[in-house]
Amino acid sequence: MTRPLSGFCFITDRKASRLGLFQDVSDAIAGGASMVQYRDKGARLQGMLIVAQKLLSITKPAGVPLIINDEFSVALQVGADGCHLGQSDFPLHEARRMMAGKIVGLTVHNAEEARRAEQGGANYIGASPIFPTGTKADAGKSIGLEGLREIRKATRLPIFAIGGITLQNAPSAIEAGADGLCAISAASGLGVEGKVASFAALFPKTKKHNPI
Repeated sequence: MTRPLSGFCFITDRKASRLGLFQDVSDAIAGGASMVQYRDKGARLQGMLIVAQKLLSITKPAGVPLIINDEFSVALQVGADGCHLGQSDFPLHEARRMMAGKIVGLTVHNAEEARRAEQGGANYIGASPIFPTGTKADAGKSIGLEGLREIRKATRLPIFAIGGITLQNAPSAIEAGADGLCAISAASGLGVEGKVASFAALFPKTKKHNPI
């Protein structure tokens, strides 16, 4: 079994949404998103469970993995395809053990964190933030393309670049070593399908996927 650990990952943003998360995700899939990450900072756990279950009913028939951001327990309870963790979230080795056969991603900011992610069993890493971003208040200082290149040298894991990604700078992130991209602001609001399609078009249809 393989998972599409490359291409464009659509991350939900309740505040930026104009048509609702469910419509956004449907449109993102129609636009060619290879993965969907459900992210809702500050939401209550019970509400996240309800939304995640509904999202899973949209992503699963389409064959697109649903990843839960931060809330590891939600991923387990709804049977999501995986989870994405930050450096201070649920321990990676525990998540790997409890989600055998599932996708586990980890945010990294430098080469050393990337090496530890690979050693700890992550399936992919989110290199962040590549460029300055206002979407994540706690994103920290941008690592730039040079930081992304250093991370690429340090690991064989698929890398998703995130943080200030736009259609204009996306090609430079791919050239620097990103296997995939995540963009929140540039893919949210109205016209999600078209925005995602523009990002998805940057990746060859024949690009091989990485096994988990």
